[in-house]
Amino acid sequence: MILFSTAENYILEDERVLLRPLSEKDFTHLLPFAENEAGLWKHSMVSAAGEEGMKKYIEKALSQRLSGIEYPFIVFDKRLNAYAGSTRFYDIQMANQSLQLGYTWYGKKFQGTGLNVQCKFLLLSFAFESAGMWRVEFRADARNARSIAAMKKIGCKEEGVLRQHTPLDDGTRRDSIILSILKNEWENGVKEILKNLLE
Repeated sequence: MILFSTAENYILEDERVLLRPLSEKDFTHLLPFAENEAGLWKHSMVSAAGEEGMKKYIEKALSQRLSGIEYPFIVFDKRLNAYAGSTRFYDIQMANQSLQLGYTWYGKKFQGTGLNVQCKFLLLSFAFESAGMWRVEFRADARNARSIAAMKKIGCKEEGVLRQHTPLDDGTRRDSIILSILKNEWENGVKEILKNLLE
């Protein structure tokens, strides 16, 4: 087990995908999504739509990493030889051996290709087997049925809903569903579920 530090540059990869720390230079790789696929952030608390939106998105993510509470990655699809999107660890609580996995989005042509499962396998393997986490939490807009179904498919357990949890850009508030995977669940079934999905 390593001592997880947001100051380290962790690279997670296999034959299909590469996850490396997000940097300012990645603005050019992710800008096309911001300009052409603004709907990617429909259910997100933070939007990266538009040039200015993506700039602020990356700046905030990097600032949070410096603060030690988040660790953002850029996702590279080796099969298509193209940058696909971004994901991150956040709300990192080393004292509690807990973190959240989210802010995940992929361009439309990468959705439904198995890329997400591949990324989740790498991220969860790292969290439980290298970073010493006992709990990985996931949250989503309670209306985002596709995202919730994807999380349950990989073995996440639903814990409940935070009602009117956060404000949205349109002035309304969203309900956030909470799901999680515990270390013993990872070791006793969830890891195998992901392996089977990858085959």
